[in-house]
Amino acid sequence: MNRRTFLQSSLAASTLAAGARPAAASDRIRIGLIGCGGISAGDTNAFLAHPEPEIAAICDVDDAQIKKTLERLDKLGRKRPDTVKDFRRIVDRQDIDVCLICTPDHWHALPTIAAVKAGKDVYVEKPLAPTIAEGRAMRDAAREHARICQMGTQWRSGEHFQEAIELIQSGKIGKVRQVRCWAYLDWIKDIGNPPDGPVPPGVDYDMWLGPAPARPFNPNRFHFNFRWFWDYAGGLMTDWGVHLLNIALWGMGPEWPKSVISSGGKYALQDHSETPDTQITVYDFPSYTLIWEHQVQCGLGPDRREHGMAFTGSEATLIVDSHGWEVIAEPKKRGMIEMKRSARAGEQMRANHARNFLDCVKSRKPPVENLDIGHHVSTVAHLGNLALRAKSRIAWDAQAERVVGNEAANALVTPVYRAPWKLG
Repeated sequence: MNRRTFLQSSLAASTLAAGARPAAASDRIRIGLIGCGGISAGDTNAFLAHPEPEIAAICDVDDAQIKKTLERLDKLGRKRPDTVKDFRRIVDRQDIDVCLICTPDHWHALPTIAAVKAGKDVYVEKPLAPTIAEGRAMRDAAREHARICQMGTQWRSGEHFQEAIELIQSGKIGKVRQVRCWAYLDWIKDIGNPPDGPVPPGVDYDMWLGPAPARPFNPNRFHFNFRWFWDYAGGLMTDWGVHLLNIALWGMGPEWPKSVISSGGKYALQDHSETPDTQITVYDFPSYTLIWEHQVQCGLGPDRREHGMAFTGSEATLIVDSHGWEVIAEPKKRGMIEMKRSARAGEQMRANHARNFLDCVKSRKPPVENLDIGHHVSTVAHLGNLALRAKSRIAWDAQAERVVGNEAANALVTPVYRAPWKLG
């Protein structure tokens, strides 16, 4: 989803949210929002499109973000929530049913683990965390405390994605031996090289850093652009990769790659971001090959699509993106019906994903993107970055969750937290 589509989705969800009738008090689900940045607007609107949720409290380290969220909820005619700057004040509240975590990636693990230990259900944005070990700890905590947890990659709740997966798994396109995923995003801009500077008024910067290394404040590392720095995130490999790899792994089943190799770097951008603007990763799975590729400042990807996933089968190739799917028969195969389907109500995927989570909060059944799935998908994305940063092909032991014989890559599996924060 590009920025324009995201804004359209948020607007559509806002319209739904404004008209949603509150549920009876006994059916209400009280939400504590942790992180009031850009993605929180789409997520809270998706929840408020349904009758049960009520935003009871919001948390952010930046007063300006809190103010924007309060103004947005006021415009929707919603009851004004309580405000705090420390996520623990949300977790400690007995009247909160669900924690909605929309923080930067490096702040996903600790609030999620604290929330499930406190008996809360959790909806946490993607990727699950910036490292594999954090994702594992989140998954294990959710299992141990029997909480309903959903990772916020909404494509699993898209009707046309579900149809595409049914076609793949039905065998109608034949045996799939290669999957290709790509994101060519021309809307990502050079962020420049501003100097370090003072912390903006109303920002608790030490809390924003949290477990990440202590560094001087720089506007490029703050808010949206945090995702281009290794201290906090994994660049496009995990930001968009989790969306597309999620569909690829859904279609192909719960396999783990045997080995991974990746190549890339900063070839287009001249700013001081750290993650690659161009990257290709090849995964060797037991029964197929998966290729990931991304570029920035370029919107002309394979099949002339900005983004997509191509499943190459022996009978036909299925290509799917956020706009629909298409089946193209192999030239020498006769009788194969070529099919095409445009996405209907694509802006509803985020609301559908929230609906699935809310239903599971009530039924206690696993949601479509539980943390077992979220950890699998996020780990596969992380392995691309591990191979890139280790500058070598890596072999993955999925049971031990270790890179075989490569300590440089293994050092990136587990984070080093800044005191006093500890994982667990």
